[in-house]
Amino acid sequence: MKKTVTRLADGRELIYYDSADGTVRDAVDRRPLDPVSTSAEIRRDPLLGDAVAVASHRQARTYHPPADSCPLCPTREGRLSEIPDSHYDVAVFENRFPSLAGDSGRCEVVCFTSDHDASFADLTEEQAALVLAAWTDRTAALSALDQVTQVFCFENRGAEIGVTLGHPHGQIYGYPFVTPRTELMLRSAARHREETGGNLFDDVVAREEKEGARVVLATDHWIAYVPYAAHWPYEVHLHPRRRVPDLPALAEAARTEFPQVYLELLRRFDRIFGPGEPPTPYISAWHQAPFGVPGREDFALHLELFTIRRTSGKLKFLAGSESGMSVFINDVPPEAAAQRLREVASE
Repeated sequence: MKKTVTRLADGRELIYYDSADGTVRDAVDRRPLDPVSTSAEIRRDPLLGDAVAVASHRQARTYHPPADSCPLCPTREGRLSEIPDSHYDVAVFENRFPSLAGDSGRCEVVCFTSDHDASFADLTEEQAALVLAAWTDRTAALSALDQVTQVFCFENRGAEIGVTLGHPHGQIYGYPFVTPRTELMLRSAARHREETGGNLFDDVVAREEKEGARVVLATDHWIAYVPYAAHWPYEVHLHPRRRVPDLPALAEAARTEFPQVYLELLRRFDRIFGPGEPPTPYISAWHQAPFGVPGREDFALHLELFTIRRTSGKLKFLAGSESGMSVFINDVPPEAAAQRLREVASE
């Protein structure tokens, strides 16, 4: 992998990740951009104790542009974009409309491929490995920033999820605090350690593998299962078999096997609802241990992949119980979801 760091016209960082070591990246951003100005701030909710990012400048962000005006496509035929070069493998840049900025953290965009009409599931294993390398490198780089406590790599896919740019891409957030969901996991892990002497994540994975009914696939270095108390209609948790806190700590064998396993999961998601159905909307989220907090050594890196589509043409909405009380109601039994995901394995 070759990494090239440059700057966009307004000073934001742009990083190219290339498979070929000899690739030269010297294209200049020719757009007349003003310096980025943000209004991002973090406010604490005194009742719940969690944080809310207030970012009014995001109202002006690019919204469903036509394909020939996509800001994530390469710069070609006189059409200028966020990527000055005429082609790229993987590109990462600071978000022009960040939810977190300055002392409040950092937001980056990850472009998985220059092909506007592709999806992550269309990538080759070599391309997926390069994305994993970029996620890993950015996690390590952001962890070194004083204002970042936790790094979150994720992909929103599909208009139903709220995606405003159709180009295959994801995002990386560097939070200046431990997120509420991670705090709950750390708290549960600490309680489990105190009560049993064991590791919560290890014990959950062992239980799923022993029972087997919710396991979707298992390989030498990874295991994927639908959790016992899944929140979403189709939800899969993917764990490396050797527990590590974050992507930089992932063993080489697991890193090598990941593209095959992850691409298989994504392709199965697109087959859940049968032939002729539109691509399955999903959120894919890496959960990594925060830095410098108690319990980091007990946390387990894992990926959570889920869709809000519950059946053909119908979505799972977060209504009164979910949005008002954070109590999820799942219409699809986890065992049935796992069975369906096993049935649609690749030929």
